[in-house]
Amino acid sequence: MKAVLHLKFIVLYIIFGFLCVFTTATLTTELITERLEKDTSQTLYREATMIADNYLPSYFSNESSSWAVHSQLSAMKTYLNSSLWFVEKDGTMITSANLKDTTAPQSVNNFDPAEIGSNQYMIGTYHNYFQEDMITVMAPVTQGFYTKGYLIIHSPVSLINERCRTLMVPVYISLGVIFLLSFIFLLGFHFFVHRPLFLITEAAKQYAMGNLDYEIPVNRHDEIGYLSASLNYMATQLKDSDDYQKKIVANVSHDFRSPLTSIRGYVEAMADGTIPPELHEKYLNIILFETERLTDLTTDLLTLNEFDTKELLLNKTSFDIQEMIKHTAQSFEGVCTQKHISIKLFLLSEQINVMADRRKIQQVLYNLLDNAIKFSENDSSITVEVTTKNDKIFVSVKDHGIGISRKEINKIWERFYKSDLSRGKDKKGTGLGLSIVKEIIQAHDEHINVISTEGVGTEFIFSLSKA
Repeated sequence: MKAVLHLKFIVLYIIFGFLCVFTTATLTTELITERLEKDTSQTLYREATMIADNYLPSYFSNESSSWAVHSQLSAMKTYLNSSLWFVEKDGTMITSANLKDTTAPQSVNNFDPAEIGSNQYMIGTYHNYFQEDMITVMAPVTQGFYTKGYLIIHSPVSLINERCRTLMVPVYISLGVIFLLSFIFLLGFHFFVHRPLFLITEAAKQYAMGNLDYEIPVNRHDEIGYLSASLNYMATQLKDSDDYQKKIVANVSHDFRSPLTSIRGYVEAMADGTIPPELHEKYLNIILFETERLTDLTTDLLTLNEFDTKELLLNKTSFDIQEMIKHTAQSFEGVCTQKHISIKLFLLSEQINVMADRRKIQQVLYNLLDNAIKFSENDSSITVEVTTKNDKIFVSVKDHGIGISRKEINKIWERFYKSDLSRGKDKKGTGLGLSIVKEIIQAHDEHINVISTEGVGTEFIFSLSKA
């Protein structure tokens, strides 16, 4: 449909161009012809008046013969390239510029000087004496304030038409050049505007059909190029989002299926007596563990959904970050005792207040410490240190655990990501903790970095603004 419309546009443009050229040429020809007719008639009338005033009155005073008048008219005929008739006031021919002129009558039929009218000239065959149209002018010959005769000059209109054609040649050339340039402009519009827009439209159609791999082949540095780049970027983002959504569904399904399968298996085994009553407590603890996994996963998913569906709303207040670190570290006392892990705090002597969302920052500290404890070996230590620089506070959480390999360190922020080394250590984890940490820190317009060496340990450092 669009291609047909474009073809119609081109055809209409060509037709319109031809009509414009034709109309312009016709009007220009008529205007030039009219102007040449007026100029020629004025020239002829001026010459006729000059001859009638200066040369012909002597004929009526018998000072000049008809032959002498004929000689004068003959000379003017060559100059004006016209026919000259000298007639009495009743139209009787006295003489003409060419005695052999067969068109010159003995007497002009129905001679009427008033037929010239106010234009001082007329166009036609002049009483059918000529085979072609002539411009005819007439000047009275007077003597003693009386009109004695008339000088009539006839000039072929074909001479005017020939001059008009000569003058129209550059006009035709100019119109042709203008039409050619406009057609070149049309081609430029097609290649530089219509075709890219067609490709963009095709891309939008492909995206609507779900083909997000389609790329717009437009490489330009203008508005259309920027639009194409934006659409290509949009398609890439949509494809990544689609892939990410599929990955999320797959991971969530897997993480829900495993504990649910375990819970169902143990419940069915206890119900049908496969597991004896004396072992119920053991397997109920396993079921409790699996339900805690499901609870943690659900909580993390709801937290991330809060980040995705709307801009994270922060309730920023001023609080002592070092007191929060102490309380958070104390909450891990039980698990640290079991694994013989010590948490060492290196805090500043003075009170350090930060401006942040208290609950969200507590979640960051909890996730980082929980992560450090999970991947620390027994009989090891975890260091939490607070430093300050200018108007920023830096909090470091460092463990001496399994570390992160170089190829995986950039992936730890991805949702549901678990490194190969962590899979045996983190059976209860959802793979969402660090994603939540990064979302919270970025919502505060702050930064978090990670330094890790495989087999040595990992350190996370995040910044906060002083209150």
